Amino acid sequence: MGVFPWVAWYAFRRHTAYPLGAVAEAVTNTVFGFIRAYILIALWNERPSLGGYEVADAVTFCFLTQALIGPVQLFGGLELTERIRSGDVAIDLHRPVDLQGWWLADDLARAVAALLLRGGPPLAAGAVVFELRFPGPWGLAAFSLALLLAVLVGFGLRYLVALAMFWLHDDRGLQSVSLILAMFFSGLILPLVAFPGWLGGFAQATPWAALIQVPADVFLGKHTGTGLVEALAFQAAWAVALLAAGRALTLAVRRRLVIHGG
Repeated sequence: MGVFPWVAWYAFRRHTAYPLGAVAEAVTNTVFGFIRAYILIALWNERPSLGGYEVADAVTFCFLTQALIGPVQLFGGLELTERIRSGDVAIDLHRPVDLQGWWLADDLARAVAALLLRGGPPLAAGAVVFELRFPGPWGLAAFSLALLLAVLVGFGLRYLVALAMFWLHDDRGLQSVSLILAMFFSGLILPLVAFPGWLGGFAQATPWAALIQVPADVFLGKHTGTGLVEALAFQAAWAVALLAAGRALTLAVRRRLVIHGG
């Protein structure tokens, strides 16, 4: 087995070491799911078919997004940030493996653990109370691919924020800005289809839309045929762009450390 599969395996074991903690987080996500669901029901009752969604679509979107909070890691960054602050990143940079690849393997394992431990309860609880819309086998396969791309985009964004610590030395401001942008432009607070005019178009063109809105629309069957290919291509383009930017910034970090005698 190569290095990165081992990194992913041990990361998965680490992130599943405290299942009761994950269950508590899932319960919290479920409670907030019901709060958001009733708010969206009130909105869609006043504005039927808003953004092309029916009430059932909006409620399904609500509980699905609550299930996706953990896998795409909307709240929180990478552990790499703390390692840069403490100086332990020097050990990471001395390993004979790629820094970005190491943390990507770790994050993919974290996403799988979060999906298994935190993804099911919100959807299951929502399905008991409301009539949710679930995709068929092909729709589920497309959603799985969209979710994988969403995780890659999320990692790309958080990796760039983490590496900014080499210049900022304090990430609290940048983390706060990143969190606000992610919550607003991903569709977590309100589906982006409800955004008016140019704001809606702008929001759906940002990388944060690839985290929640696009996977949710794929789950709901809003993208089919050519539209589905375009939606997945949109996610893939942002994933490639962000990972490439992360690669370039990693090289800049190494050069900066060498120049400073690191």
